[in-house]
This record gives sequence, structure tokens and C-alpha cells, in this order.
Amino acid sequence: MIVLFLFRMFVLGAAADKVWGDEVSEFYCDSLEPECQHACYNQKFPLSYVHYWVLHITFVSTPTLVYLGHADGSVQKKPKYTDERGKVKIGGILFCTYMIQLITKIFLEVGFIVGQFYIFGFIFIPLYYHCEIKEPCARFTGSQCYISRPTEKTIFIMFMLVVSGISVILNIIEIIYLLCNKRAAKKRFLDHSSQPYASNPAWKGTSSPNGVFLLPPPPCQGRTDLRDADKHCDSFSKEKDN
Repeated sequence: MIVLFLFRMFVLGAAADKVWGDEVSEFYCDSLEPECQHACYNQKFPLSYVHYWVLHITFVSTPTLVYLGHADGSVQKKPKYTDERGKVKIGGILFCTYMIQLITKIFLEVGFIVGQFYIFGFIFIPLYYHCEIKEPCARFTGSQCYISRPTEKTIFIMFMLVVSGISVILNIIEIIYLLCNKRAAKKRFLDHSSQPYASNPAWKGTSSPNGVFLLPPPPCQGRTDLRDADKHCDSFSKEKDN
């Protein structure tokens, strides 16, 4: 996920300025009315794509930064969250925090994808479109406006949407993996904890005819009074024979 985040930042910083740098200067409308071109541009692009993607990346990366801060504080206060190699173990409260940040990132990614379609409309940038704003453009005919490099911008928009979709899929896969791994670890713990009782000879032959298991015999070693210890062991042996 960090690699995907850095890759998205690199592409946005390196290519976005070249592709979208002329979005205002090369936007042209065939109208002589003053301010018509600015009004049509504002109608077509209420918000700059680059600014929208910067907000997108900032909001999506915030849950991860919050989790890293919380994990760093938890590790410093409680060393139990690290193993012998110093690697952070995702367990306890850290597991809950990590799951919350993954779910939050999924909702933010989906929200920004839906918001992009709601604000900008269809993903394909046309070469030109008919601006129907009556004021300050022509009152009856509107204006015909032209957009620079529509193919490059369309490809860039599709690329950013694909990266967002991949991020959502990876987050979902990571949630499923963590849940399955935690369930398997819990099952291994239960199996391991039940093995000592099953392999302990003291438990053999201590069940009643009804199938109810009786408590194992208490140990006879370590008593200070040897006579009491012998009496205790003899009484238990007689009860078992009966």
C-alpha cells in the first residue's frame, strides 16, 4: 500500500503539471462577450482535477498516518507489541486500529471516486462542447468551447481511477487476510491448549459411566506430613477401585 501511495504521488507530481498545466490558458470559446470563457470553464470544471486529486490523496493517507502515530506510541509504552526482531505485531488494540484505518480508507476511496463522477461527470474529456450559459455568453446560441489535449487528460483520468480501484481491492484483500489469519491463530491456540489435558495420564480412567469427566487426582508430593499424604493416596485409590 505504501508503494502504491508513493507511485500515485510520483505520477501526480511528475505528469499532472504537464498534462493539466494549460487547462485554463488553452481553454477557448468562440464568443466575443467578455467573461464568457471564464464562465464556461467554471461550468465545465467546477474544481481543478489536480486539486481534487491532491485532496483525494491527502484524505486517503490520513488514516494511515494516524495509525502509524498510534502504533508508535503503543510500542513505546508496551513492548509486548513487538517480537524478538523488533517487528510490530498487529494484535490487541493495534489490530482494531489497523482494521479501522483500512475500512476508513475504503470508504474514502469510494467516496472520492463517486464524488469525481458527481462533480465532473463522464470520464472522457471531449475536444469541444457547447456552453449553454446565457449570461454573459450569447443569450440564445450560447458558445462553442474547445479543450486542449483531451486524449491525454482522458487517459490520465482513467489512470487515476484505476489506481483508486486497485487501492480499494487491495484494502479489501488485506482485511480478509487479517481476519482469516487471526481466526487460524485462534484455532491453533485452542488446539495447543487442549493437548496437555488430552495427553496427561492423570486424566485417564477418571470418567464416570455417564461420560462425565472427573477432576484429576491431586498431587501427593510436597506435603510436610508424610502420614497424611499416605492416607490421602490410599483413600483415593480405594475410591477409584470402587
